[in-house]
Amino acid sequence: MDKEQAYHRQMVETKIPPLIMKLGLPTTISMLITNIYNLVDTYFVGTLGVAQQGATGILFTLQAILQAFAFMLGHGSGTNAAKNLALSDKKKASSFVSSAFYLGFTIGIILLIFGVIFLEPFMIGLGSSQTILPYAKDYGFWVLVSGPFLIVSLILNNNLRYEGKASLAMIGIAVGAALNVLGDYIFIMVLGMGVYGAGLSTAISQIISFFVLLFFYLKYAQTSIHFKNVVFDFSLYLAIFKAGLPSLLRQGLASISGGVLNNITKPLGDAAVAAISVVNRYSNFVMCVGMGIGQGLQPVAAYNYATKHYKRVRQGLAFTTAFSTSVVALLSILSLIFAKQIVSWFNNDAMVLELGEKALRYAAISLIFTSLAIVTNMSLQSVRRSLSASFLSALRSGLAFIPAIFILVYGMGLGFDGVALSQPIADVITFIISLPFFIGFLVKLKKMEDTPQEVPPSEE
Repeated sequence: MDKEQAYHRQMVETKIPPLIMKLGLPTTISMLITNIYNLVDTYFVGTLGVAQQGATGILFTLQAILQAFAFMLGHGSGTNAAKNLALSDKKKASSFVSSAFYLGFTIGIILLIFGVIFLEPFMIGLGSSQTILPYAKDYGFWVLVSGPFLIVSLILNNNLRYEGKASLAMIGIAVGAALNVLGDYIFIMVLGMGVYGAGLSTAISQIISFFVLLFFYLKYAQTSIHFKNVVFDFSLYLAIFKAGLPSLLRQGLASISGGVLNNITKPLGDAAVAAISVVNRYSNFVMCVGMGIGQGLQPVAAYNYATKHYKRVRQGLAFTTAFSTSVVALLSILSLIFAKQIVSWFNNDAMVLELGEKALRYAAISLIFTSLAIVTNMSLQSVRRSLSASFLSALRSGLAFIPAIFILVYGMGLGFDGVALSQPIADVITFIISLPFFIGFLVKLKKMEDTPQEVPPSEE
């Protein structure tokens, strides 16, 4: 049995729960590992001081910008490649992957050049105070240097997942994470290189991770990456953009919101910036469960929707939402109970502890509501219902969050409490708005099971 036949049987014959767990658990582990080494950065840099840790929050926003392009191209090419593999058009599938790969590297190089030239105003624009600025510049330089490799790594990672090879994607990410932890220890604790060493460690680990993922892709993927497969056809890039737009909005608005958050928090002091940095990174760690299992659903939904196995898509959506919500709820309860201890892992400054504990308790309550919105968004994206998916993507990090923080901080004068409550309130609003989309999609899939269509609908 060749790769194509084996992949088809896996996607349309394997029972839904074990299939999604097989694809989703490695992805979840990959994301947890990625967030663990972000948390390790936060821990090691936190030993250097409050201003130094504040820099990690500033650079978290820069990384979100890079990830916005990466996930747009990765999910956009992966969704279209999965569709064409389902239609046995391997050549066109390879064109999507190769075109996204080279475009992503080009975008990374452009961001690197302009980012380094305008490094100081860039860091200030992202919310750096004058005391944080030197450390943000040290860390930011290396984030920009590794940016092209981060973008193409995530494109490779996502396309491996869409081909059902989530375990290989996990290994590539895990290698980078392990190297980053080791590098942080050597460069910060042994060699005393400070924040500059943390940035250097991140860059080295991401570049090596890219080469590991590239090796796996060239050796095991059905599609191939080569410059000869790149096509200069506007319709292909439009298809990538449409399918990847929800990811671009999700991550792009996260970077904008991060800049807004940093700038609004900055007048409250470096301790406030450091506390919010710790809470945001930890919250992302918890949310990885919902996002990871949701990404395990994406290739299943995309392939089965293209082959008109609508019942499997519906079953996958229901199972993934229930499972991820249960696990995130458990982690949220633990976070609520042990909020102070969790913050103390990363910083023992008295003010950071006080502010961080309060912010984490607020966040823990709202995290329970995130899984349904994430899974619904990713499912709609996978079946190319881009308008609905894009709208839902824009809610949590933009349409709900940005008005909330301005109203709470400036309209109601709540200060740090307003900053800490803005994301939890945005999460609840996003859940309330996402719920009708979730129910409506399940109902629509059920109707499509009963009245199969010749061509699956791809847009509203």
